[in-house]
Amino acid sequence: MSGGEVAGILVAVFWAILVSFLAVVLVRLAQTLRATTKLVAEVSEQAVPLLAEASATVRSAQTQLDRVDAIASDVQEVTSNASALSTTVASTFGGPLVKVAAFGYGVRRAIGRKEPAPAPTRRTVIVGRTLPSARRGGRRGRGAKD
Repeated sequence: MSGGEVAGILVAVFWAILVSFLAVVLVRLAQTLRATTKLVAEVSEQAVPLLAEASATVRSAQTQLDRVDAIASDVQEVTSNASALSTTVASTFGGPLVKVAAFGYGVRRAIGRKEPAPAPTRRTVIVGRTLPSARRGGRRGRGAKD
């Protein structure tokens, strides 16, 4: 055998090893692609109903938000009406009620002043102590009620 023939055999063996390696890689790649295709199909089967449910939920939430918005605007209107009513009542009845209350207070004080005012009691100061005048007979006894 000559050198060219040995070189040809080496190239042929190298080429066979390379083709075998590429065949193994291609087989594994095909298996991976099959598994990926199966996974994508399963995800698609599950995702479509989930998306439909999510869309229905979003629509329902939008309907509820519209209702809440209508309720909030009604509450705001009621609040402004109550504020206006409160202001009207305060301005209509506030002044006269204050005048009536002041008049009633004045009448009560005037009726209360008809009774004679009690005479001031005398006290005697002895070395820094104040003695009530009751000891000299000016006040009632200890057990008496006012």
